[in-house]
Amino acid sequence: MPKPHAPKPFVIGVAGGSGSGKSTVTRQVLAAVGEERVAVVMQDDYYRDQSHMPPEDRRKQNYDHPDAFDWPLMAQHLAALRKGEAIEMPVYDFAADNRSHETITVKPAPIILVEGLFALYDTKLRNMMSLKIYVDTASDVRFIRRLQRDITERGRSTESVVNQYLDTVRPMHKQFIEPTKRNADVILPHGANGPAVDIITTKVKSLLRDLEGEPAAQT
Repeated sequence: MPKPHAPKPFVIGVAGGSGSGKSTVTRQVLAAVGEERVAVVMQDDYYRDQSHMPPEDRRKQNYDHPDAFDWPLMAQHLAALRKGEAIEMPVYDFAADNRSHETITVKPAPIILVEGLFALYDTKLRNMMSLKIYVDTASDVRFIRRLQRDITERGRSTESVVNQYLDTVRPMHKQFIEPTKRNADVILPHGANGPAVDIITTKVKSLLRDLEGEPAAQT
């Protein structure tokens, strides 16, 4: 008799504005089920390659618009992971405003988590997802988190972060990102709040037991 097909991975999309707490949700899922059981696809690393542009032009690009991302590559990689194939995920260098020459090998896993501003924007990606989450956080909290991150991790000045927020981040969030809430199965209010994340991780652990055929824990 032919071997039964392995169950399809469970794909989770985690979207929300810059600084909303998406990474916190991702870390909680990883902690709950184990990193070896989750393949994480970071949309931030799928910005388009800009090697053809001089550095001063790269800095002027609108990185908060859907057109800034390499959607075909992202869809191709997600489809490959769902088929059980490893991918070479690009690495984006935010200090250079360009894709680096390095890649990260992401191996297939029973849980695939797609995290990014526009994780719920593209129809092709959404159609591959089993659970779609939107992390909803107040704009002032998101701005403070972004300011701290961009200064400490991405070498930006306070002035450049503020200007970018006013010029592109805020208007693009209202035009493109916030409307993707309507595509979510679950909206986490007040950011990655503990009770809401606990419900998500409990659900993921239950699904993982089903995928791997493990018995439920005795209580």
